[in-house]
Amino acid sequence: MAWSTRELAQIAGTTVKAVRHYHEVGLLDEPERSSNGYKQYEVRHLIRVLQIRRLSELGLSLTQISTLQSTEENPREALRAIDAELATTIDRLQSVRTEIAALLEHGSPAVLPRSFGAAAHGMTETDRSLIMIYSRILSDDAMRDMSEIFTADRSDADREFETLSPHADLATRVRLAAQLAPELGAQYAKYPWLSDPATQSTDRSALLHDQDAVVQLYNLAQLEVLYRAHLLASGQTDERLPMQ
Repeated sequence: MAWSTRELAQIAGTTVKAVRHYHEVGLLDEPERSSNGYKQYEVRHLIRVLQIRRLSELGLSLTQISTLQSTEENPREALRAIDAELATTIDRLQSVRTEIAALLEHGSPAVLPRSFGAAAHGMTETDRSLIMIYSRILSDDAMRDMSEIFTADRSDADREFETLSPHADLATRVRLAAQLAPELGAQYAKYPWLSDPATQSTDRSALLHDQDAVVQLYNLAQLEVLYRAHLLASGQTDERLPMQ
């Protein structure tokens, strides 16, 4: 008895497309063809399709099934390796579920790291963009520090800085920098790496490029205020900057 592709798929409880895909990835041997060119599947093909379906139901991918097929001399070892891979996948998915639960609890944006859930509502769009960039290059310890920084209450100076016009006059820039400097100095004292982020970077080559990206998040007046505040907080001077 021989079956066509459609008949084989129907008996095996799958689709013609699936059967053809099994051929493409090397899981199912091509059958002989009749004189009119139609494929003629035999019982061995049916059994193989049923095997593939069974292993798929266990959660194995077609790649894993192929690996199992190629190690028939020691299938237990292959199954153990696949089981370990599945365990890793389950752990990852469980971690994702935990993160989603935290996001739902805090109602925070999904794009932010989980540790920023409590701080998300008080963050500006610039803050969120900054955190997304830093999450790519800073260590886990540094990101936990950043979470503490952004969880802290915002001062009036912080709020003024967030809305500072790029056309703010010199007096405003100098005053605002002086107001931000003590807060920045306290952060430098508590988190020394802020003075040299490269010490907490997981990818120092990327840090240079990402610093350029960070610069683009602020207007020129804000960048000047940040630089002035940094100089004051670290006890440095820059004679190029006018003070009045």
